[in-house]
Amino acid sequence: MRPAESARPGLARRRNEPPIPEGVDSRSLHVAVRAELRGLPKELAEIVAAHLVVAGQLVDYDPELAYAHAEAARRRAARLPIVREAAAETAYAAGLYEVALTEFRALRRMTGTPDYLPVMADCERALGRPHNALKLAREADRAGLDPALRIEMIIVEAGARRDLGQDPESRRILERAVAQARPDDIAPAAVARLRYAYADALLADGQQAEARHWFVSAVKLDHDQQTDAQQRIDELDGFLIDYDEGDEDDSQPSHEPGRDVLP
Repeated sequence: MRPAESARPGLARRRNEPPIPEGVDSRSLHVAVRAELRGLPKELAEIVAAHLVVAGQLVDYDPELAYAHAEAARRRAARLPIVREAAAETAYAAGLYEVALTEFRALRRMTGTPDYLPVMADCERALGRPHNALKLAREADRAGLDPALRIEMIIVEAGARRDLGQDPESRRILERAVAQARPDDIAPAAVARLRYAYADALLADGQQAEARHWFVSAVKLDHDQQTDAQQRIDELDGFLIDYDEGDEDDSQPSHEPGRDVLP
């Protein structure tokens, strides 16, 4: 048992709570996060910080376990926005969209910021409620999101239109946004995601040449490879890879509602 956990009986690991691995260093947390945790008793802050560190380390590799750690932190410090944000983001990564939506709603109430509207709308879409996603998109129009978040909302809005069978309107929304978005004014990664979404819509409409053009345009801005635009280009060019039969399921990319936004 970690010293911090044995210091007070009330802070011992709770049932169904994942253990904190040895060697976790809470000093790796961002200084702003550590500052927010200072309002907690020292022993409690150490445990919450450790769970947050592990959640951050696992979210891209084992999102379910990452959420378990974030939820452990949330149960101990639910009044802290940074803890609720960790729970929301890990739940979203794990595909627990109802849980994520609840947490993002709580965050919005706690902080008063509209910044969570795009990811909330994407959760609604993932839960099969595109009309609710469109309501949040209209709310975001009035809220005045910053340009990168506005792009994320446009991508979700277009996806919701597609869910409703309104493909022409979905493409129109993306086409207008692509014409207006410039990487000199907006984060290149956000513009790359917008161009990727537009290319995907064009490809669904059978416009392969135009789709390829916009996938290439996305690759040029996607420095961190947040999309699989290059793979889509290779597929359009007839680039094939032989996979072992047992790996076939893992090799196929999937596209589904949800995960349209990067929280």
